[in-house]
Amino acid sequence: MNALILYATKHGATFGIAQRIADNIGGATLHDLKQGNAPDLAGFDCVIIGSSLYAGAVRKEAKVFLVKNADSLQGKTIGLFLSGLQFDEEQKAIEANFSPTLLQTANVVSFLGGIFDPQKAGVMERFIMKVVTKQTEYTNTIDNEKVKQFAALIKPSQGG
Repeated sequence: MNALILYATKHGATFGIAQRIADNIGGATLHDLKQGNAPDLAGFDCVIIGSSLYAGAVRKEAKVFLVKNADSLQGKTIGLFLSGLQFDEEQKAIEANFSPTLLQTANVVSFLGGIFDPQKAGVMERFIMKVVTKQTEYTNTIDNEKVKQFAALIKPSQGG
């Protein structure tokens, strides 16, 4: 398995999802986009990119990576996932954050859920969550079955 999983997370939920995908496909390299330059994409047949959503937008690191590496992603097996709490906004978030070209070439695109942990959130984040989503308590909407399905759909296209 020659897969690279790149993720952009603020409080760790997206990293947790990336780890679960890696566990399900086996042999994947994980890289936090906040840590700077990703490994050379030429060494990977499959690239999976995931980001948390804030106010409907992917993290800056993910957006910059996708723009900078659009050409390098051509011809690769591509998986895209978003982490967030609002499943009712899934399609809107996907279309708003990934280019039509990338969506057409991606093998798997999914919204996998997220976590809100008030203990990790700042004052402003807690306020926004309370006002916008009425969330004040720990909430975990990560869909483990969707994570497994995502991994299963990406893995066969890798030949293993």
